Amino acid sequence: QVQLAESGGGLVQTGGSLRLSCAASGRTFSSYAMGWFRQTPGKEREFVAATTRSGGNTYYADSVKGRFTISRDNAKNTVYLQMNSLKPEDTAVYYCARSRNMDIFGNRKDDYDYWGQGTQVTVSS
Repeated sequence: QVQLAESGGGLVQTGGSLRLSCAASGRTFSSYAMGWFRQTPGKEREFVAATTRSGGNTYYADSVKGRFTISRDNAKNTVYLQMNSLKPEDTAVYYCARSRNMDIFGNRKDDYDYWGQGTQVTVSS
């Protein structure tokens, strides 16, 4: 059983930065691509970013491209999301997830099988 635990959320002003972390249990972390999603009340969970198992390839939603950076440290079983130039529309609960298909990442919820509990990010205007 894989467990994912996000941390690093909080309240920040427009233009500020936050770094989210997602710590994974188990010994298979480095074998799987990982992703970040976000969700606001009443809306579908939306894709934010993903990375291959080595961290060598990354993929971003257009809404965060150039502002967010996904990275991972396989020695620490952790994936990160560095968020810069934050906007009020980035306010959401952020979730990390493990790809269902090892080193293939996607931008759909169904491409991922294990999820964390989420961490709240609030950007004030």
